[in-house]
Amino acid sequence: MDLILFSYIADFVFGDPYWFPHPVRLMGRLISILERTLNGSTHKTIQRFYGAVTVLGVIAISGVCVYAIIELVGKLHPIAGKIAWIFLAYTTLAIKDLVIHARAVWKRLSINDIEGARKKLSLMVGRDTEKLSQDEVIQATVETVAESTTDGIVSPLFYLFLGGPVLAVMFKAISTLDSMIGHKNERYLYFGWCAAKIDDIANFIPARITGLLIPIAALFSGKDSVQSLRIMFRDGKKQDSPNSAISEAAMSGALGVRLGGTCSYSGRIVKHPYLGEQRRPISISLIKEAITISEVSSLLMLAVGILFKQAVMHLICL
Repeated sequence: MDLILFSYIADFVFGDPYWFPHPVRLMGRLISILERTLNGSTHKTIQRFYGAVTVLGVIAISGVCVYAIIELVGKLHPIAGKIAWIFLAYTTLAIKDLVIHARAVWKRLSINDIEGARKKLSLMVGRDTEKLSQDEVIQATVETVAESTTDGIVSPLFYLFLGGPVLAVMFKAISTLDSMIGHKNERYLYFGWCAAKIDDIANFIPARITGLLIPIAALFSGKDSVQSLRIMFRDGKKQDSPNSAISEAAMSGALGVRLGGTCSYSGRIVKHPYLGEQRRPISISLIKEAITISEVSSLLMLAVGILFKQAVMHLICL
């Protein structure tokens, strides 16, 4: 059986191993140390240079460490090496964690606890959540589920099939770098430029795969696959990011709601373009529907990846 399938099952069952030093948390500590050490210049060219050094250093260290662990453990015992492979691969996936966080918001809303829902949402998003209305909380949750389907599921699976845990962990390093320093604010505008750009590159193909998977998942989930595909092609390029709007547009079309609009980030107002069309009222059921589409998309990506890998291996053996 494919090791990636075991990794997928492990994540679906256990989620992130909070009892263990998760690779992403270790990456975060390394990024914080390098950022505090190197991000001190006021000259934008120097900031860009040290930002690139930080990005390349974290990516390289992450890849080398994973490769070394798998090789060293594999030399102790072949089965132990496979277990290490599966474990490291599963830490790159965020299927169950996404479901847990989104359902937590839904549970708070289902008992009319808007304050609790805002707090649960704040664990998923970077925007300010303190003053969001119920409809805004629901929309933000759906948007996050859609975007995380790319970042936390499809992209890691894509790189697992392409290069195993080494490449998947390197992608996770890129994603973590972008989330920590890839911001367009005064501190990271130049230092985080490289992190933001390399994240755009790394997610470019997976985002478009997600844009095709969501309409198919919508079909299996009883949602509007035709509208999902139409809105994805129409609105998928509306945002500044070349990737994030694709999955959000596909999800908005599938669910028949309009996403996007004005958000606040640390008090800074940002106006995002609207995606999709409002063809139904906003309700908390949208969160569960988005979760279902995300889960089906992950299964489709897993199945396509395994079939593609087997086809390639068959051609090689001919």
